Amino acid sequence: MLERKRIRLRVNGREVEDEVEVRTTLADWLREGLGLTGTHLGCEHGVCGACTVLVDGQAVRSCLMLAVQADGTEVRTVEGLAGPEGQLHPVQQAFLEHHALQCGFCTPGFLMTAVAFLGENPEPDEASIREAFSGNICRCTGYQPIVEAVADAAGRLRRAPAGGAGPAR
Repeated sequence: MLERKRIRLRVNGREVEDEVEVRTTLADWLREGLGLTGTHLGCEHGVCGACTVLVDGQAVRSCLMLAVQADGTEVRTVEGLAGPEGQLHPVQQAFLEHHALQCGFCTPGFLMTAVAFLGENPEPDEASIREAFSGNICRCTGYQPIVEAVADAAGRLRRAPAGGAGPAR
């Protein structure tokens, strides 16, 4: 018999309560339990970064974290980046304008990593951007547009009014 546990957390600003098998990964629960399929599964070993989400503001590999470990936390997925009217988050807008989206499979992981990274490093240089994203793999190999987009997003976030009407940082 599979052991189950009740969890309660916030996902993209919404209270969620569910009963999950204790061995279910956060990635599988987000995708299958909540239908948040923007979180992708690539390697399922925490190497590629495609499954990156924010847990209490920190970038985590959701394929390595159990859903029960997220109990009581605040989780943010790529679906939670855009504003209530659908306006793109500054990181999403920068990725769009710099053609950093490519095939799109790895993009959610890059976006979530960027949001966490820029939250801690509002004025990054190119070397720190490259180091921060060394754990995210893009099979399209187009890292230069991604680096440019992150640098641009940093500027956009610095210029954004605090507590403004735009998407939450």
